[in-house]
Amino acid sequence: QVQLVESGGGSVQPGGSLSLSCAYSGFTWDGYVVAWFRQVPGKEREAVSSISRAYGTTYYAPPVRGRFRISKDDAKNTVKLEMNNLQPEDTAVYYCAGTYGGRLVADAMKYWGKGTQVTVSS
Repeated sequence: QVQLVESGGGSVQPGGSLSLSCAYSGFTWDGYVVAWFRQVPGKEREAVSSISRAYGTTYYAPPVRGRFRISKDDAKNTVKLEMNNLQPEDTAVYYCAGTYGGRLVADAMKYWGKGTQVTVSS
């Protein structure tokens, strides 16, 4: 079974940086996509960024474009999300997710990690 485990969450001040990691295992072929989502209590889970295993194609949601950077290390089966210039509105539980394709929406994801809290405050 596919497993994804997030790490690196924590608290930072506005303007600060934080890096999250997603260690994954169990994908049966290389056509998978690893994505980051985030969710605030009472609101829908929203896509943040994604990267494809085979080609390294990346996507960034408009709110994080230019501030966040996603990368992968195939040898270590790890995807990293570097978050810069963090703002209070970035506060959320961040989830790592995986799928073999489809639109970058929560319902299209086949596998999920348990999430890691990111808090941005003064």
